[in-house]
Amino acid sequence: MTGQGPLRLDTSKPHPARTYDWFLGGKDNYPVDEELGRKMLALDPRTPVMAKVNRAFMHRATRRLAESGVRQFLDIGTGIPTEPNLHQVAQRVAPDARIVYCDNDPIVLAHAAALLRGTPEGVTEYVQGDVREPDAIVEQAKEVLDFSRPVALSLVALLHFVTDEDGAYDLVDRLLSHLPSGSYLTVSHATADFTPEKSKAAVETYRAGGINLALRSRDEVGRFLRNLELVDPGVSLVVDWHPELGEPVPGQDDDVVPGYGAVGRKP
Repeated sequence: MTGQGPLRLDTSKPHPARTYDWFLGGKDNYPVDEELGRKMLALDPRTPVMAKVNRAFMHRATRRLAESGVRQFLDIGTGIPTEPNLHQVAQRVAPDARIVYCDNDPIVLAHAAALLRGTPEGVTEYVQGDVREPDAIVEQAKEVLDFSRPVALSLVALLHFVTDEDGAYDLVDRLLSHLPSGSYLTVSHATADFTPEKSKAAVETYRAGGINLALRSRDEVGRFLRNLELVDPGVSLVVDWHPELGEPVPGQDDDVVPGYGAVGRKP
């Protein structure tokens, strides 16, 4: 599945996955991505800390779900592979775990075959797709995952790039409609609740780069999981979601990290 069609890389404008890679110190980005990243650093020098805190949340949530018996993961908006990846976290707990990654940036596909290698017992695959076409993503994922058994859907640092005009809530509901009882949804999401002026400037900076940014409140983030059974502690700041499952990110305690995280189980 990693060899899907010719690559069409657009390096004329920044992409969220590549900018996120730059925040994390990666090298799989372009000057336009770095330019946007540096503008964000000028607004808030702690932006790389926020990116790393978000990724640490993904590690903890994945570990928690794997330890709870989940063996199938669908990660949409995976971004540039950065170790440890979701499949590495899951397969450390359960070597036979099956993971499907999905992103709409072809550069992720270019690196997937080389970097997204799983255990001999498990399966790690990549599909190219956009969250705005959820049914198409699920059809591809069904080649690897058994949708009659629980699946952990991961939408980490993705939904704040999907506006209400794009039908963000409906898209998530459509994805969840394909999942059987006992499946999970993991969400992390940036917010303007704590830094309204900086957040307004961030939205404008991203928009100038051709990227829409929809920062949502705690209640608005919770709406994505409104039909699910929330895993304790519910919708919380990402740093407060089961910190015992991982190591703190240097600098995370210097000030509030304006992002929420949550995991919910489908009844």
